[in-house]
Amino acid sequence: MPTTGIDAIMRWAGRGPDTPFPHQLAFLLNNPIRITVARPARFIARLDLTGSERVLEVGPGDGYYSAEIAKRLPDGRLELFDVQPQMIDKARRKLERRKLRNIGYRSGDAGAGLPYPDGAFDVAFLALTIGEIPDKAAAVRELARVLRPGGALVFLESFPDPDRLSTPELRDLVNGAQFSFRDRRGSRWLEIVRFTRTADGPAAPHGRGHGHRF
Repeated sequence: MPTTGIDAIMRWAGRGPDTPFPHQLAFLLNNPIRITVARPARFIARLDLTGSERVLEVGPGDGYYSAEIAKRLPDGRLELFDVQPQMIDKARRKLERRKLRNIGYRSGDAGAGLPYPDGAFDVAFLALTIGEIPDKAAAVRELARVLRPGGALVFLESFPDPDRLSTPELRDLVNGAQFSFRDRRGSRWLEIVRFTRTADGPAAPHGRGHGHRF
């Protein structure tokens, strides 16, 4: 029996930790208040994209920020990766309606491994996502693996997201995973925290079978 929006709301309200935002409630992500407060163009501008980067967005939901990223990559590529195939389908439909191309779509658990080659990306972007991943440390190690040295790992976190991680918590999380802190922008309500993939430090795990191209 299909799960309705009401069912999803009830399950979300009583959920445990590390639970993804249900795809049945994706319509809430585009409400006018959120669009006014968390304007996609304003925050994606802080990724400092030049247009040719390879960008990985983990947990794109229905593509709320993805369209702005894709528009800024005329000579680059955007890969979307979400644990819910239904969210990937919603994002695909949204971006295709806007005639945005050069985008890949895949589904899976970031903590269980990312299906991309080592050093495949210049930027990894996670908006309100890392707190929903059960094995956060494993996900960060995978992000280190798929980012090139010098690449950027960018988190967007906001209140009142119940899974929000603070800047100190993010710094503790990526500590020892080949990342150095770059900067934090924003306020206590909504912040963007950036890290740089270093060339040294503990080796990221390999051999998870992600040698195929995208």
